[in-house]
This record gives sequence, structure tokens and C-alpha cells, in this order.
Amino acid sequence: MTAYALAHLFPEPPLHDDVFVYMERIQETMDPFGGRFIVHAAHTEVVEGPFEGGYVIIEFPDMDEARAWYASDAYQAILAMRTDNIPGTTVLLQGTPPNYDAAATGRALRAAQAG
Repeated sequence: MTAYALAHLFPEPPLHDDVFVYMERIQETMDPFGGRFIVHAAHTEVVEGPFEGGYVIIEFPDMDEARAWYASDAYQAILAMRTDNIPGTTVLLQGTPPNYDAAATGRALRAAQAG
């Protein structure tokens, strides 16, 4: 099942040169794990609530590949180039299965809560 790496970042110009090196090298760290950018420095159109920063979303074939990428020597070698210069939070997320039904999930959660 597809998995995602989601980063909520707060870059402040001017960007340090290490950030550019990180950007130039990240794709090569993702390739062995089937990673591809879904969102990267895209324009954000806020339609509800407050918003700061920006998002990066990387798709992986599954959670094992996402975890293996993040822990890989290649990614760990460049990670500090970003984290030392751009504050933010990164999480790995499991995607939903094919034919996911939010209504069924809501009913199941309601039943579980009712006890």
C-alpha cells in the first residue's frame, strides 16, 4: 500500500547553499526506494484556516520503502543540510487501501466509541 513522506517546512530566504545541495541530491537518495515527488515547493492556496510554511510530499510504493529511504545512508548523509537550515516536521504516512470508504470508517469509529 502506498506510503508518503510529508514535510511541513518553514524556509526563510535567503536559503543557505546547503539547501540547494540537498535539493540537487535528494532525488538520487529516493530512486532506489521508488520515491517520487508529489508536491515540492508548490503554490499554496489556503482555503480554510491559518497557514504558514510549505509542504513537500514524496510517494513511496509502501511504508517499508519509505522507512528504508529515510534511514538510508545516502539520505542521512544529506539530511542535516536541510534540518540545520530549514525548521519543520517530517512524518511518514500510510496511504489508504484501494476502494477506501470514509463513511464506513466513520460508522466503525462511531460504533467503537459507543462501546
